[in-house]
Order: sequence, then C-alpha cells, then structure tokens
Amino acid sequence: MVKVNKEKCIGCGYCASVCPEVFELGADGKSQVKEGADFEKNKDCIKEAKRGVRLEPLRRNNLKIC
Repeated sequence: MVKVNKEKCIGCGYCASVCPEVFELGADGKSQVKEGADFEKNKDCIKEAKRGVRLEPLRRNNLKIC
C-alpha cells in the first residue's frame, strides 16, 4: 500500500506527472493515491515519484520510503 502524507505534501504534482496511474491531485490541491491503483504494476514509477517529491510525503506499508 502506498500513502501520501498530506501534512508534508506541498502539492507540486510531480508524483502525478511521473506516475499518473497511481497518483492524482485532489480537490485540496494535494496528491492522493487513486482508488484501485495497481502498486505492483507501477512500482518503478512509484519509486521515481518518491525520489522526485519534496519533503518526503510518500509512505509505503506505513514505513517511510522517501
């Protein structure tokens, strides 16, 4: 499971731009994980998204991976 830490997300949209099958910007202007996203299929772009985002907003399995 991939999670976005909304308190740290700055809403830059980088994760949604490199991994649009998993991430999108919500009504609050912050990133969110798309419902039904296939994490295994998109693991490479998830890794790229976490490398590129600022302030470490992504979490996987409740462990910080950024």
